[in-house]
Amino acid sequence: MIKNNKLKFICISVIILSCNFINSQESLLDEIDYDNEDFKIGVSAFKANKVINGQSTKQSGEKELYLYVAHRFGSIDGGIKTLFGLDIANTKIELLYGLSNDLQIGFSRESLKKIYTLNFKYKLTEQGSKFPFNSTIYSSYNYNSSLNEEIYPALSSSDRNLILGQVLLSARLNNKFSIQLSPTFARKNFNETIFEEKNNLILGASTSYRITNRLAFNVEYFANFSRPETSPYENALSFGIDIETGGHVFQLLFSNTQFSDDVFVLTDAEGSWSDGEVYFGFNILRVF
Repeated sequence: MIKNNKLKFICISVIILSCNFINSQESLLDEIDYDNEDFKIGVSAFKANKVINGQSTKQSGEKELYLYVAHRFGSIDGGIKTLFGLDIANTKIELLYGLSNDLQIGFSRESLKKIYTLNFKYKLTEQGSKFPFNSTIYSSYNYNSSLNEEIYPALSSSDRNLILGQVLLSARLNNKFSIQLSPTFARKNFNETIFEEKNNLILGASTSYRITNRLAFNVEYFANFSRPETSPYENALSFGIDIETGGHVFQLLFSNTQFSDDVFVLTDAEGSWSDGEVYFGFNILRVF
C-alpha cells in the first residue's frame, strides 16, 4: 500500500510539474524564430537524434557537429535522504558528426560503468512521395572500462566489449503523430550476474506527439525477449518532453533506468515503475 501511494504521488507530481513547465515556457518559445521544416512528412519523424534513451532515425547532416549531453539523477524513491535522487548523477557526453547527409559517426563516454562508445548511423531511405517510411541502420561498439580484474581474475580484454545493432523504422503519420520500431541485437561478451544473457534480441517501440511547434511528448519501450524469467531487470519504459529552441533540443525525461548507454538501457533497466524506482534526467542536443 505504501509503495502504491508513493507511485501515485510520483505520477501526479510528474504530471503537475510537466504541465506547469509547458505553460510557463510557451509564451517565451513563441517569441523565438523557428524553422518548422522538421515537422513536414518526409523530413524527420523526431526532433532529436534520440527519442529518449534510444536512437531515433534523425541524424546529423553533412559537416554538422552535434554535442549531446545526457544527465540522469538517482531513483526518486530515495526520498529526502538523496533529495529524491538529485544527490546521485550519471553523465554522458557525446559528439556526433555528419560525414555525409546519410552517414553519421559518434563518440561518447558515460560516467556510470565508465563506458566508451564508438557508433555509426546510416540512412537507408527517407519518408516521402517515393517511400512510406524512414529507415536507418545504427551500430555501436562499447567498451566497459569499469570491470575490475581483481574481482574477475580471468577477465580478458575482449570481455569488456559490447556490440549493438539496430534497424530503425519510423514514420510521421500526420503533422502531430510519429511512430518508430527498433528491432535490435545486443551482444555482451561478459555478464556480471547470472541474470544476464550474452546475446539479446530486443524490440523497441516509440512514439512522439507534437503538442505545439516546439513541444512534443514522447514514449519509449524496449522489450528484451532473451532475458531469463528470474532476472530482476525490467524492460526499459521512458516518458519525455522535447523542448526546441534555436539550435537546441532540450529533453526532460522519466525512466526506470539510470543508464544512457545503448546496450545497458536495453538489457539492464534496473528500476521498477510499480515500486517507484524511477529516474529523472535530461538530454541536451546542441548543433554547431
